[in-house]
Amino acid sequence: MPSNKSVSDAPITQFINCRILRDHRLQRDDLWVREGKILNPEKLFFDEEGFADLQVDCGDGILAPGFIDVQINGGYGVDFSQAADDISGGMALVAKKILEHGVTSFCPTLVTSPPHIYHKVLPQVSVDDGGPGGAGVLGVHLEGPFISREKRGAHPERYLCSLAGGGLKDLLEVYGSLDNVAIVTLAPEIPGSLEVVRQLKERGITVSLGHSVADLSQAEQAVQHGATFITHLFNAMLPFHHRDPGIVGLLTSDQVPENRTIFYGMIADGIHTNPAALRIAHRAHPAGLVLVTDAITAMGLPPGRHTLGQQDIEIEGLHAYVAGTKTLSGSIATMDMCVRHFQQASGCSLEAALEAASLHPAQLLGISHRKGTLNYGTDADFVLLDDELSVRATYIAGHQVWRK
Repeated sequence: MPSNKSVSDAPITQFINCRILRDHRLQRDDLWVREGKILNPEKLFFDEEGFADLQVDCGDGILAPGFIDVQINGGYGVDFSQAADDISGGMALVAKKILEHGVTSFCPTLVTSPPHIYHKVLPQVSVDDGGPGGAGVLGVHLEGPFISREKRGAHPERYLCSLAGGGLKDLLEVYGSLDNVAIVTLAPEIPGSLEVVRQLKERGITVSLGHSVADLSQAEQAVQHGATFITHLFNAMLPFHHRDPGIVGLLTSDQVPENRTIFYGMIADGIHTNPAALRIAHRAHPAGLVLVTDAITAMGLPPGRHTLGQQDIEIEGLHAYVAGTKTLSGSIATMDMCVRHFQQASGCSLEAALEAASLHPAQLLGISHRKGTLNYGTDADFVLLDDELSVRATYIAGHQVWRK
């Protein structure tokens, strides 16, 4: 009688002595991995009579899905919006370094730039799952240039664009291509934007509303056309007003289509958003909160002067300003820092803080069937943390890619 021992001869790794974040709670269990995927141990025992080839003792740590950063402009001296000769090399350096912060995949973000920058940078970005060389690339986040002059923040005014009414044609003229683009941030009040929102959604690209003076009804119309995300809530938009709450009002709007979740990015670095504002947003709509770093070139660098896109940036402590002003221009916080600050500031559970950096961004991008959870059959991208949520080790496809 033929042996039924193993459907696959690939080695099986069993992670023991850990608490796994699964189904929104930390559970005492073992994690089984084979060929880069998370295994169902019941099937393994009963169908295959399988066993572990290797055991990893997690020292009573927390195993959570790997963090996903959907808004990161660069770091460690690299600026994704600068058309350097070695764009892929710069991206690889950042991808490698952010493993230390528990990030297993990310969306490299380009701020408002002249067309030749997009035409040079975008063809050099390829989507991949990551590995020992660094975190995976999920696609580019194009933040601008179709945004509001009044709320441009650190985006250079001379490169802002309006829509001429050509729909995606207008975007393709500026960007050159939408291949490997995951997210586009635009201002929904710009004439012609609703048609663009609809066309981007049809192409499977996430549309985010931001850098905008839109009122609530303009934001709701954009959502009805397919927008699902808000770029760094509260920052670069009209402040909340009780008679017209603006884009912020989407968190509790009754005009959001059924079965649609509105997600919103928050830079939980203790600088961009007052802890009280963070708590208000989280309590109003916890399921939509997505932690982003919005990190710039200067993340991981000493204080002083650096660049962001076409601008000079001054670093003072944890503040990054447009040089010579007090305009904030992205952050120098790391993702694990944001997770810890969010958990402390909001008073939410450890599980909720971890899901805001993993499950929610995966749901936003429509990839939660393979990333952002530790469900059976998903990619074995995860992070080992202690009870203070400090990263002890990072794994991609079940292989350790960084250890403290």
